[in-house]
Amino acid sequence: MGYLPDAPLGERPTGLKTPIKPETLPGPGDSQAEARAPGSNSGGPEAAKVAPVHAVLIALGLIAFLYVGRPVVLPIFLAWMAATTLQPLVRLLSFLRLPVALSAAVVFCLLVGAIAAGFIELERPATRWMNEAPQHMTELRQRAQRIFPKAPHLSQATAAVKDLGATEAEKKEEQRKAPMVEVKDQRGTSSILNWTGTFLAGLGEVLVLTYLLLASGDLFLQKLVRVIPTLRGKIRAVEITREIEENISKYLFSVSLINIGLGVLVWAGLLLMGVPNAAMWGILSAVLNFVPYFGAIGGVAILAVVGLLTFDSPWQGLLPPMWYMALHLLEANLITPILLGRRFTLNPVAIFVSLIFWIWLWGVPGALLSVPILVSIKVVCDRIPAMAHFAEIIGR
Repeated sequence: MGYLPDAPLGERPTGLKTPIKPETLPGPGDSQAEARAPGSNSGGPEAAKVAPVHAVLIALGLIAFLYVGRPVVLPIFLAWMAATTLQPLVRLLSFLRLPVALSAAVVFCLLVGAIAAGFIELERPATRWMNEAPQHMTELRQRAQRIFPKAPHLSQATAAVKDLGATEAEKKEEQRKAPMVEVKDQRGTSSILNWTGTFLAGLGEVLVLTYLLLASGDLFLQKLVRVIPTLRGKIRAVEITREIEENISKYLFSVSLINIGLGVLVWAGLLLMGVPNAAMWGILSAVLNFVPYFGAIGGVAILAVVGLLTFDSPWQGLLPPMWYMALHLLEANLITPILLGRRFTLNPVAIFVSLIFWIWLWGVPGALLSVPILVSIKVVCDRIPAMAHFAEIIGR
């Protein structure tokens, strides 16, 4: 998951220099030619000191806006990511002389069908697992005690060390102060229903906005070009927009195909092992693989629990996580580098920092968006000379 665009797709002219306008050249009696030179700082050192402060204030204000405006901004980002990924399919259908709106409708129906099929496949086994969660936890604890028989003794030793030197009265007082756990099933069910309703409403917003973005085509790019006053600015805006769209769509489309293949192989392996609900775990593995680092850790942990609950032998219980880990290592170190190439590289530290930041800001959707947003930032920084140093930092 650490392979992203390190350079723009296609040929990029090298060594281009901005032409110097005649009015910027020093005249015969001009004693301060450097004040009229291109890129001169008319504000002097005071402006150089103020600029970083303004940049920090703008960045903090933007972060606060993204955090407070999450209910509005997050569906827009998700829809933009989905529309950018599916835009090549819309253009492909447009080449067949189909109207843009009809092409967008066809692609949108395929997207909705895939999501509906995933929900139908996951709904029954996921509901069953949620209802049987207390029983699964009890069974998992019993099997873990059989595998690690000395663990209860360690717990008792820890408790004995904690109570060392305490009198009987102090122990009884500590037990009396121990918090009582009360399970309120009705409240938990209400929370699950509220979360489900919020999720479905947000998914509906994202799907509708995705279709509108696909059907609009290049409308927003045309309006952006009209707003920009200079010809050079118009050309740069078109280049940056096209490059972001091409890089993100190629990356996400390729990674989606890789993760679908990974999910199919996980499902096939678990099915041969005799693990129940193998299709659900295959779909979950494919979704988790979109999240760098943490997705693989979560997949191994989940399949380890599934293996321990399915098989009586500990060695058989390790087969599902080992199968997933082998497939993930093969995908991360061989398949992804071959399909995406060296140009799809970013600094692993930058990917990890971006992942932590967007998880803090937007939670699980932020984890899915962290890498595409970092791609966009890298493309913009590559195109703007003033931000070339930041592009070098986040690149590999």
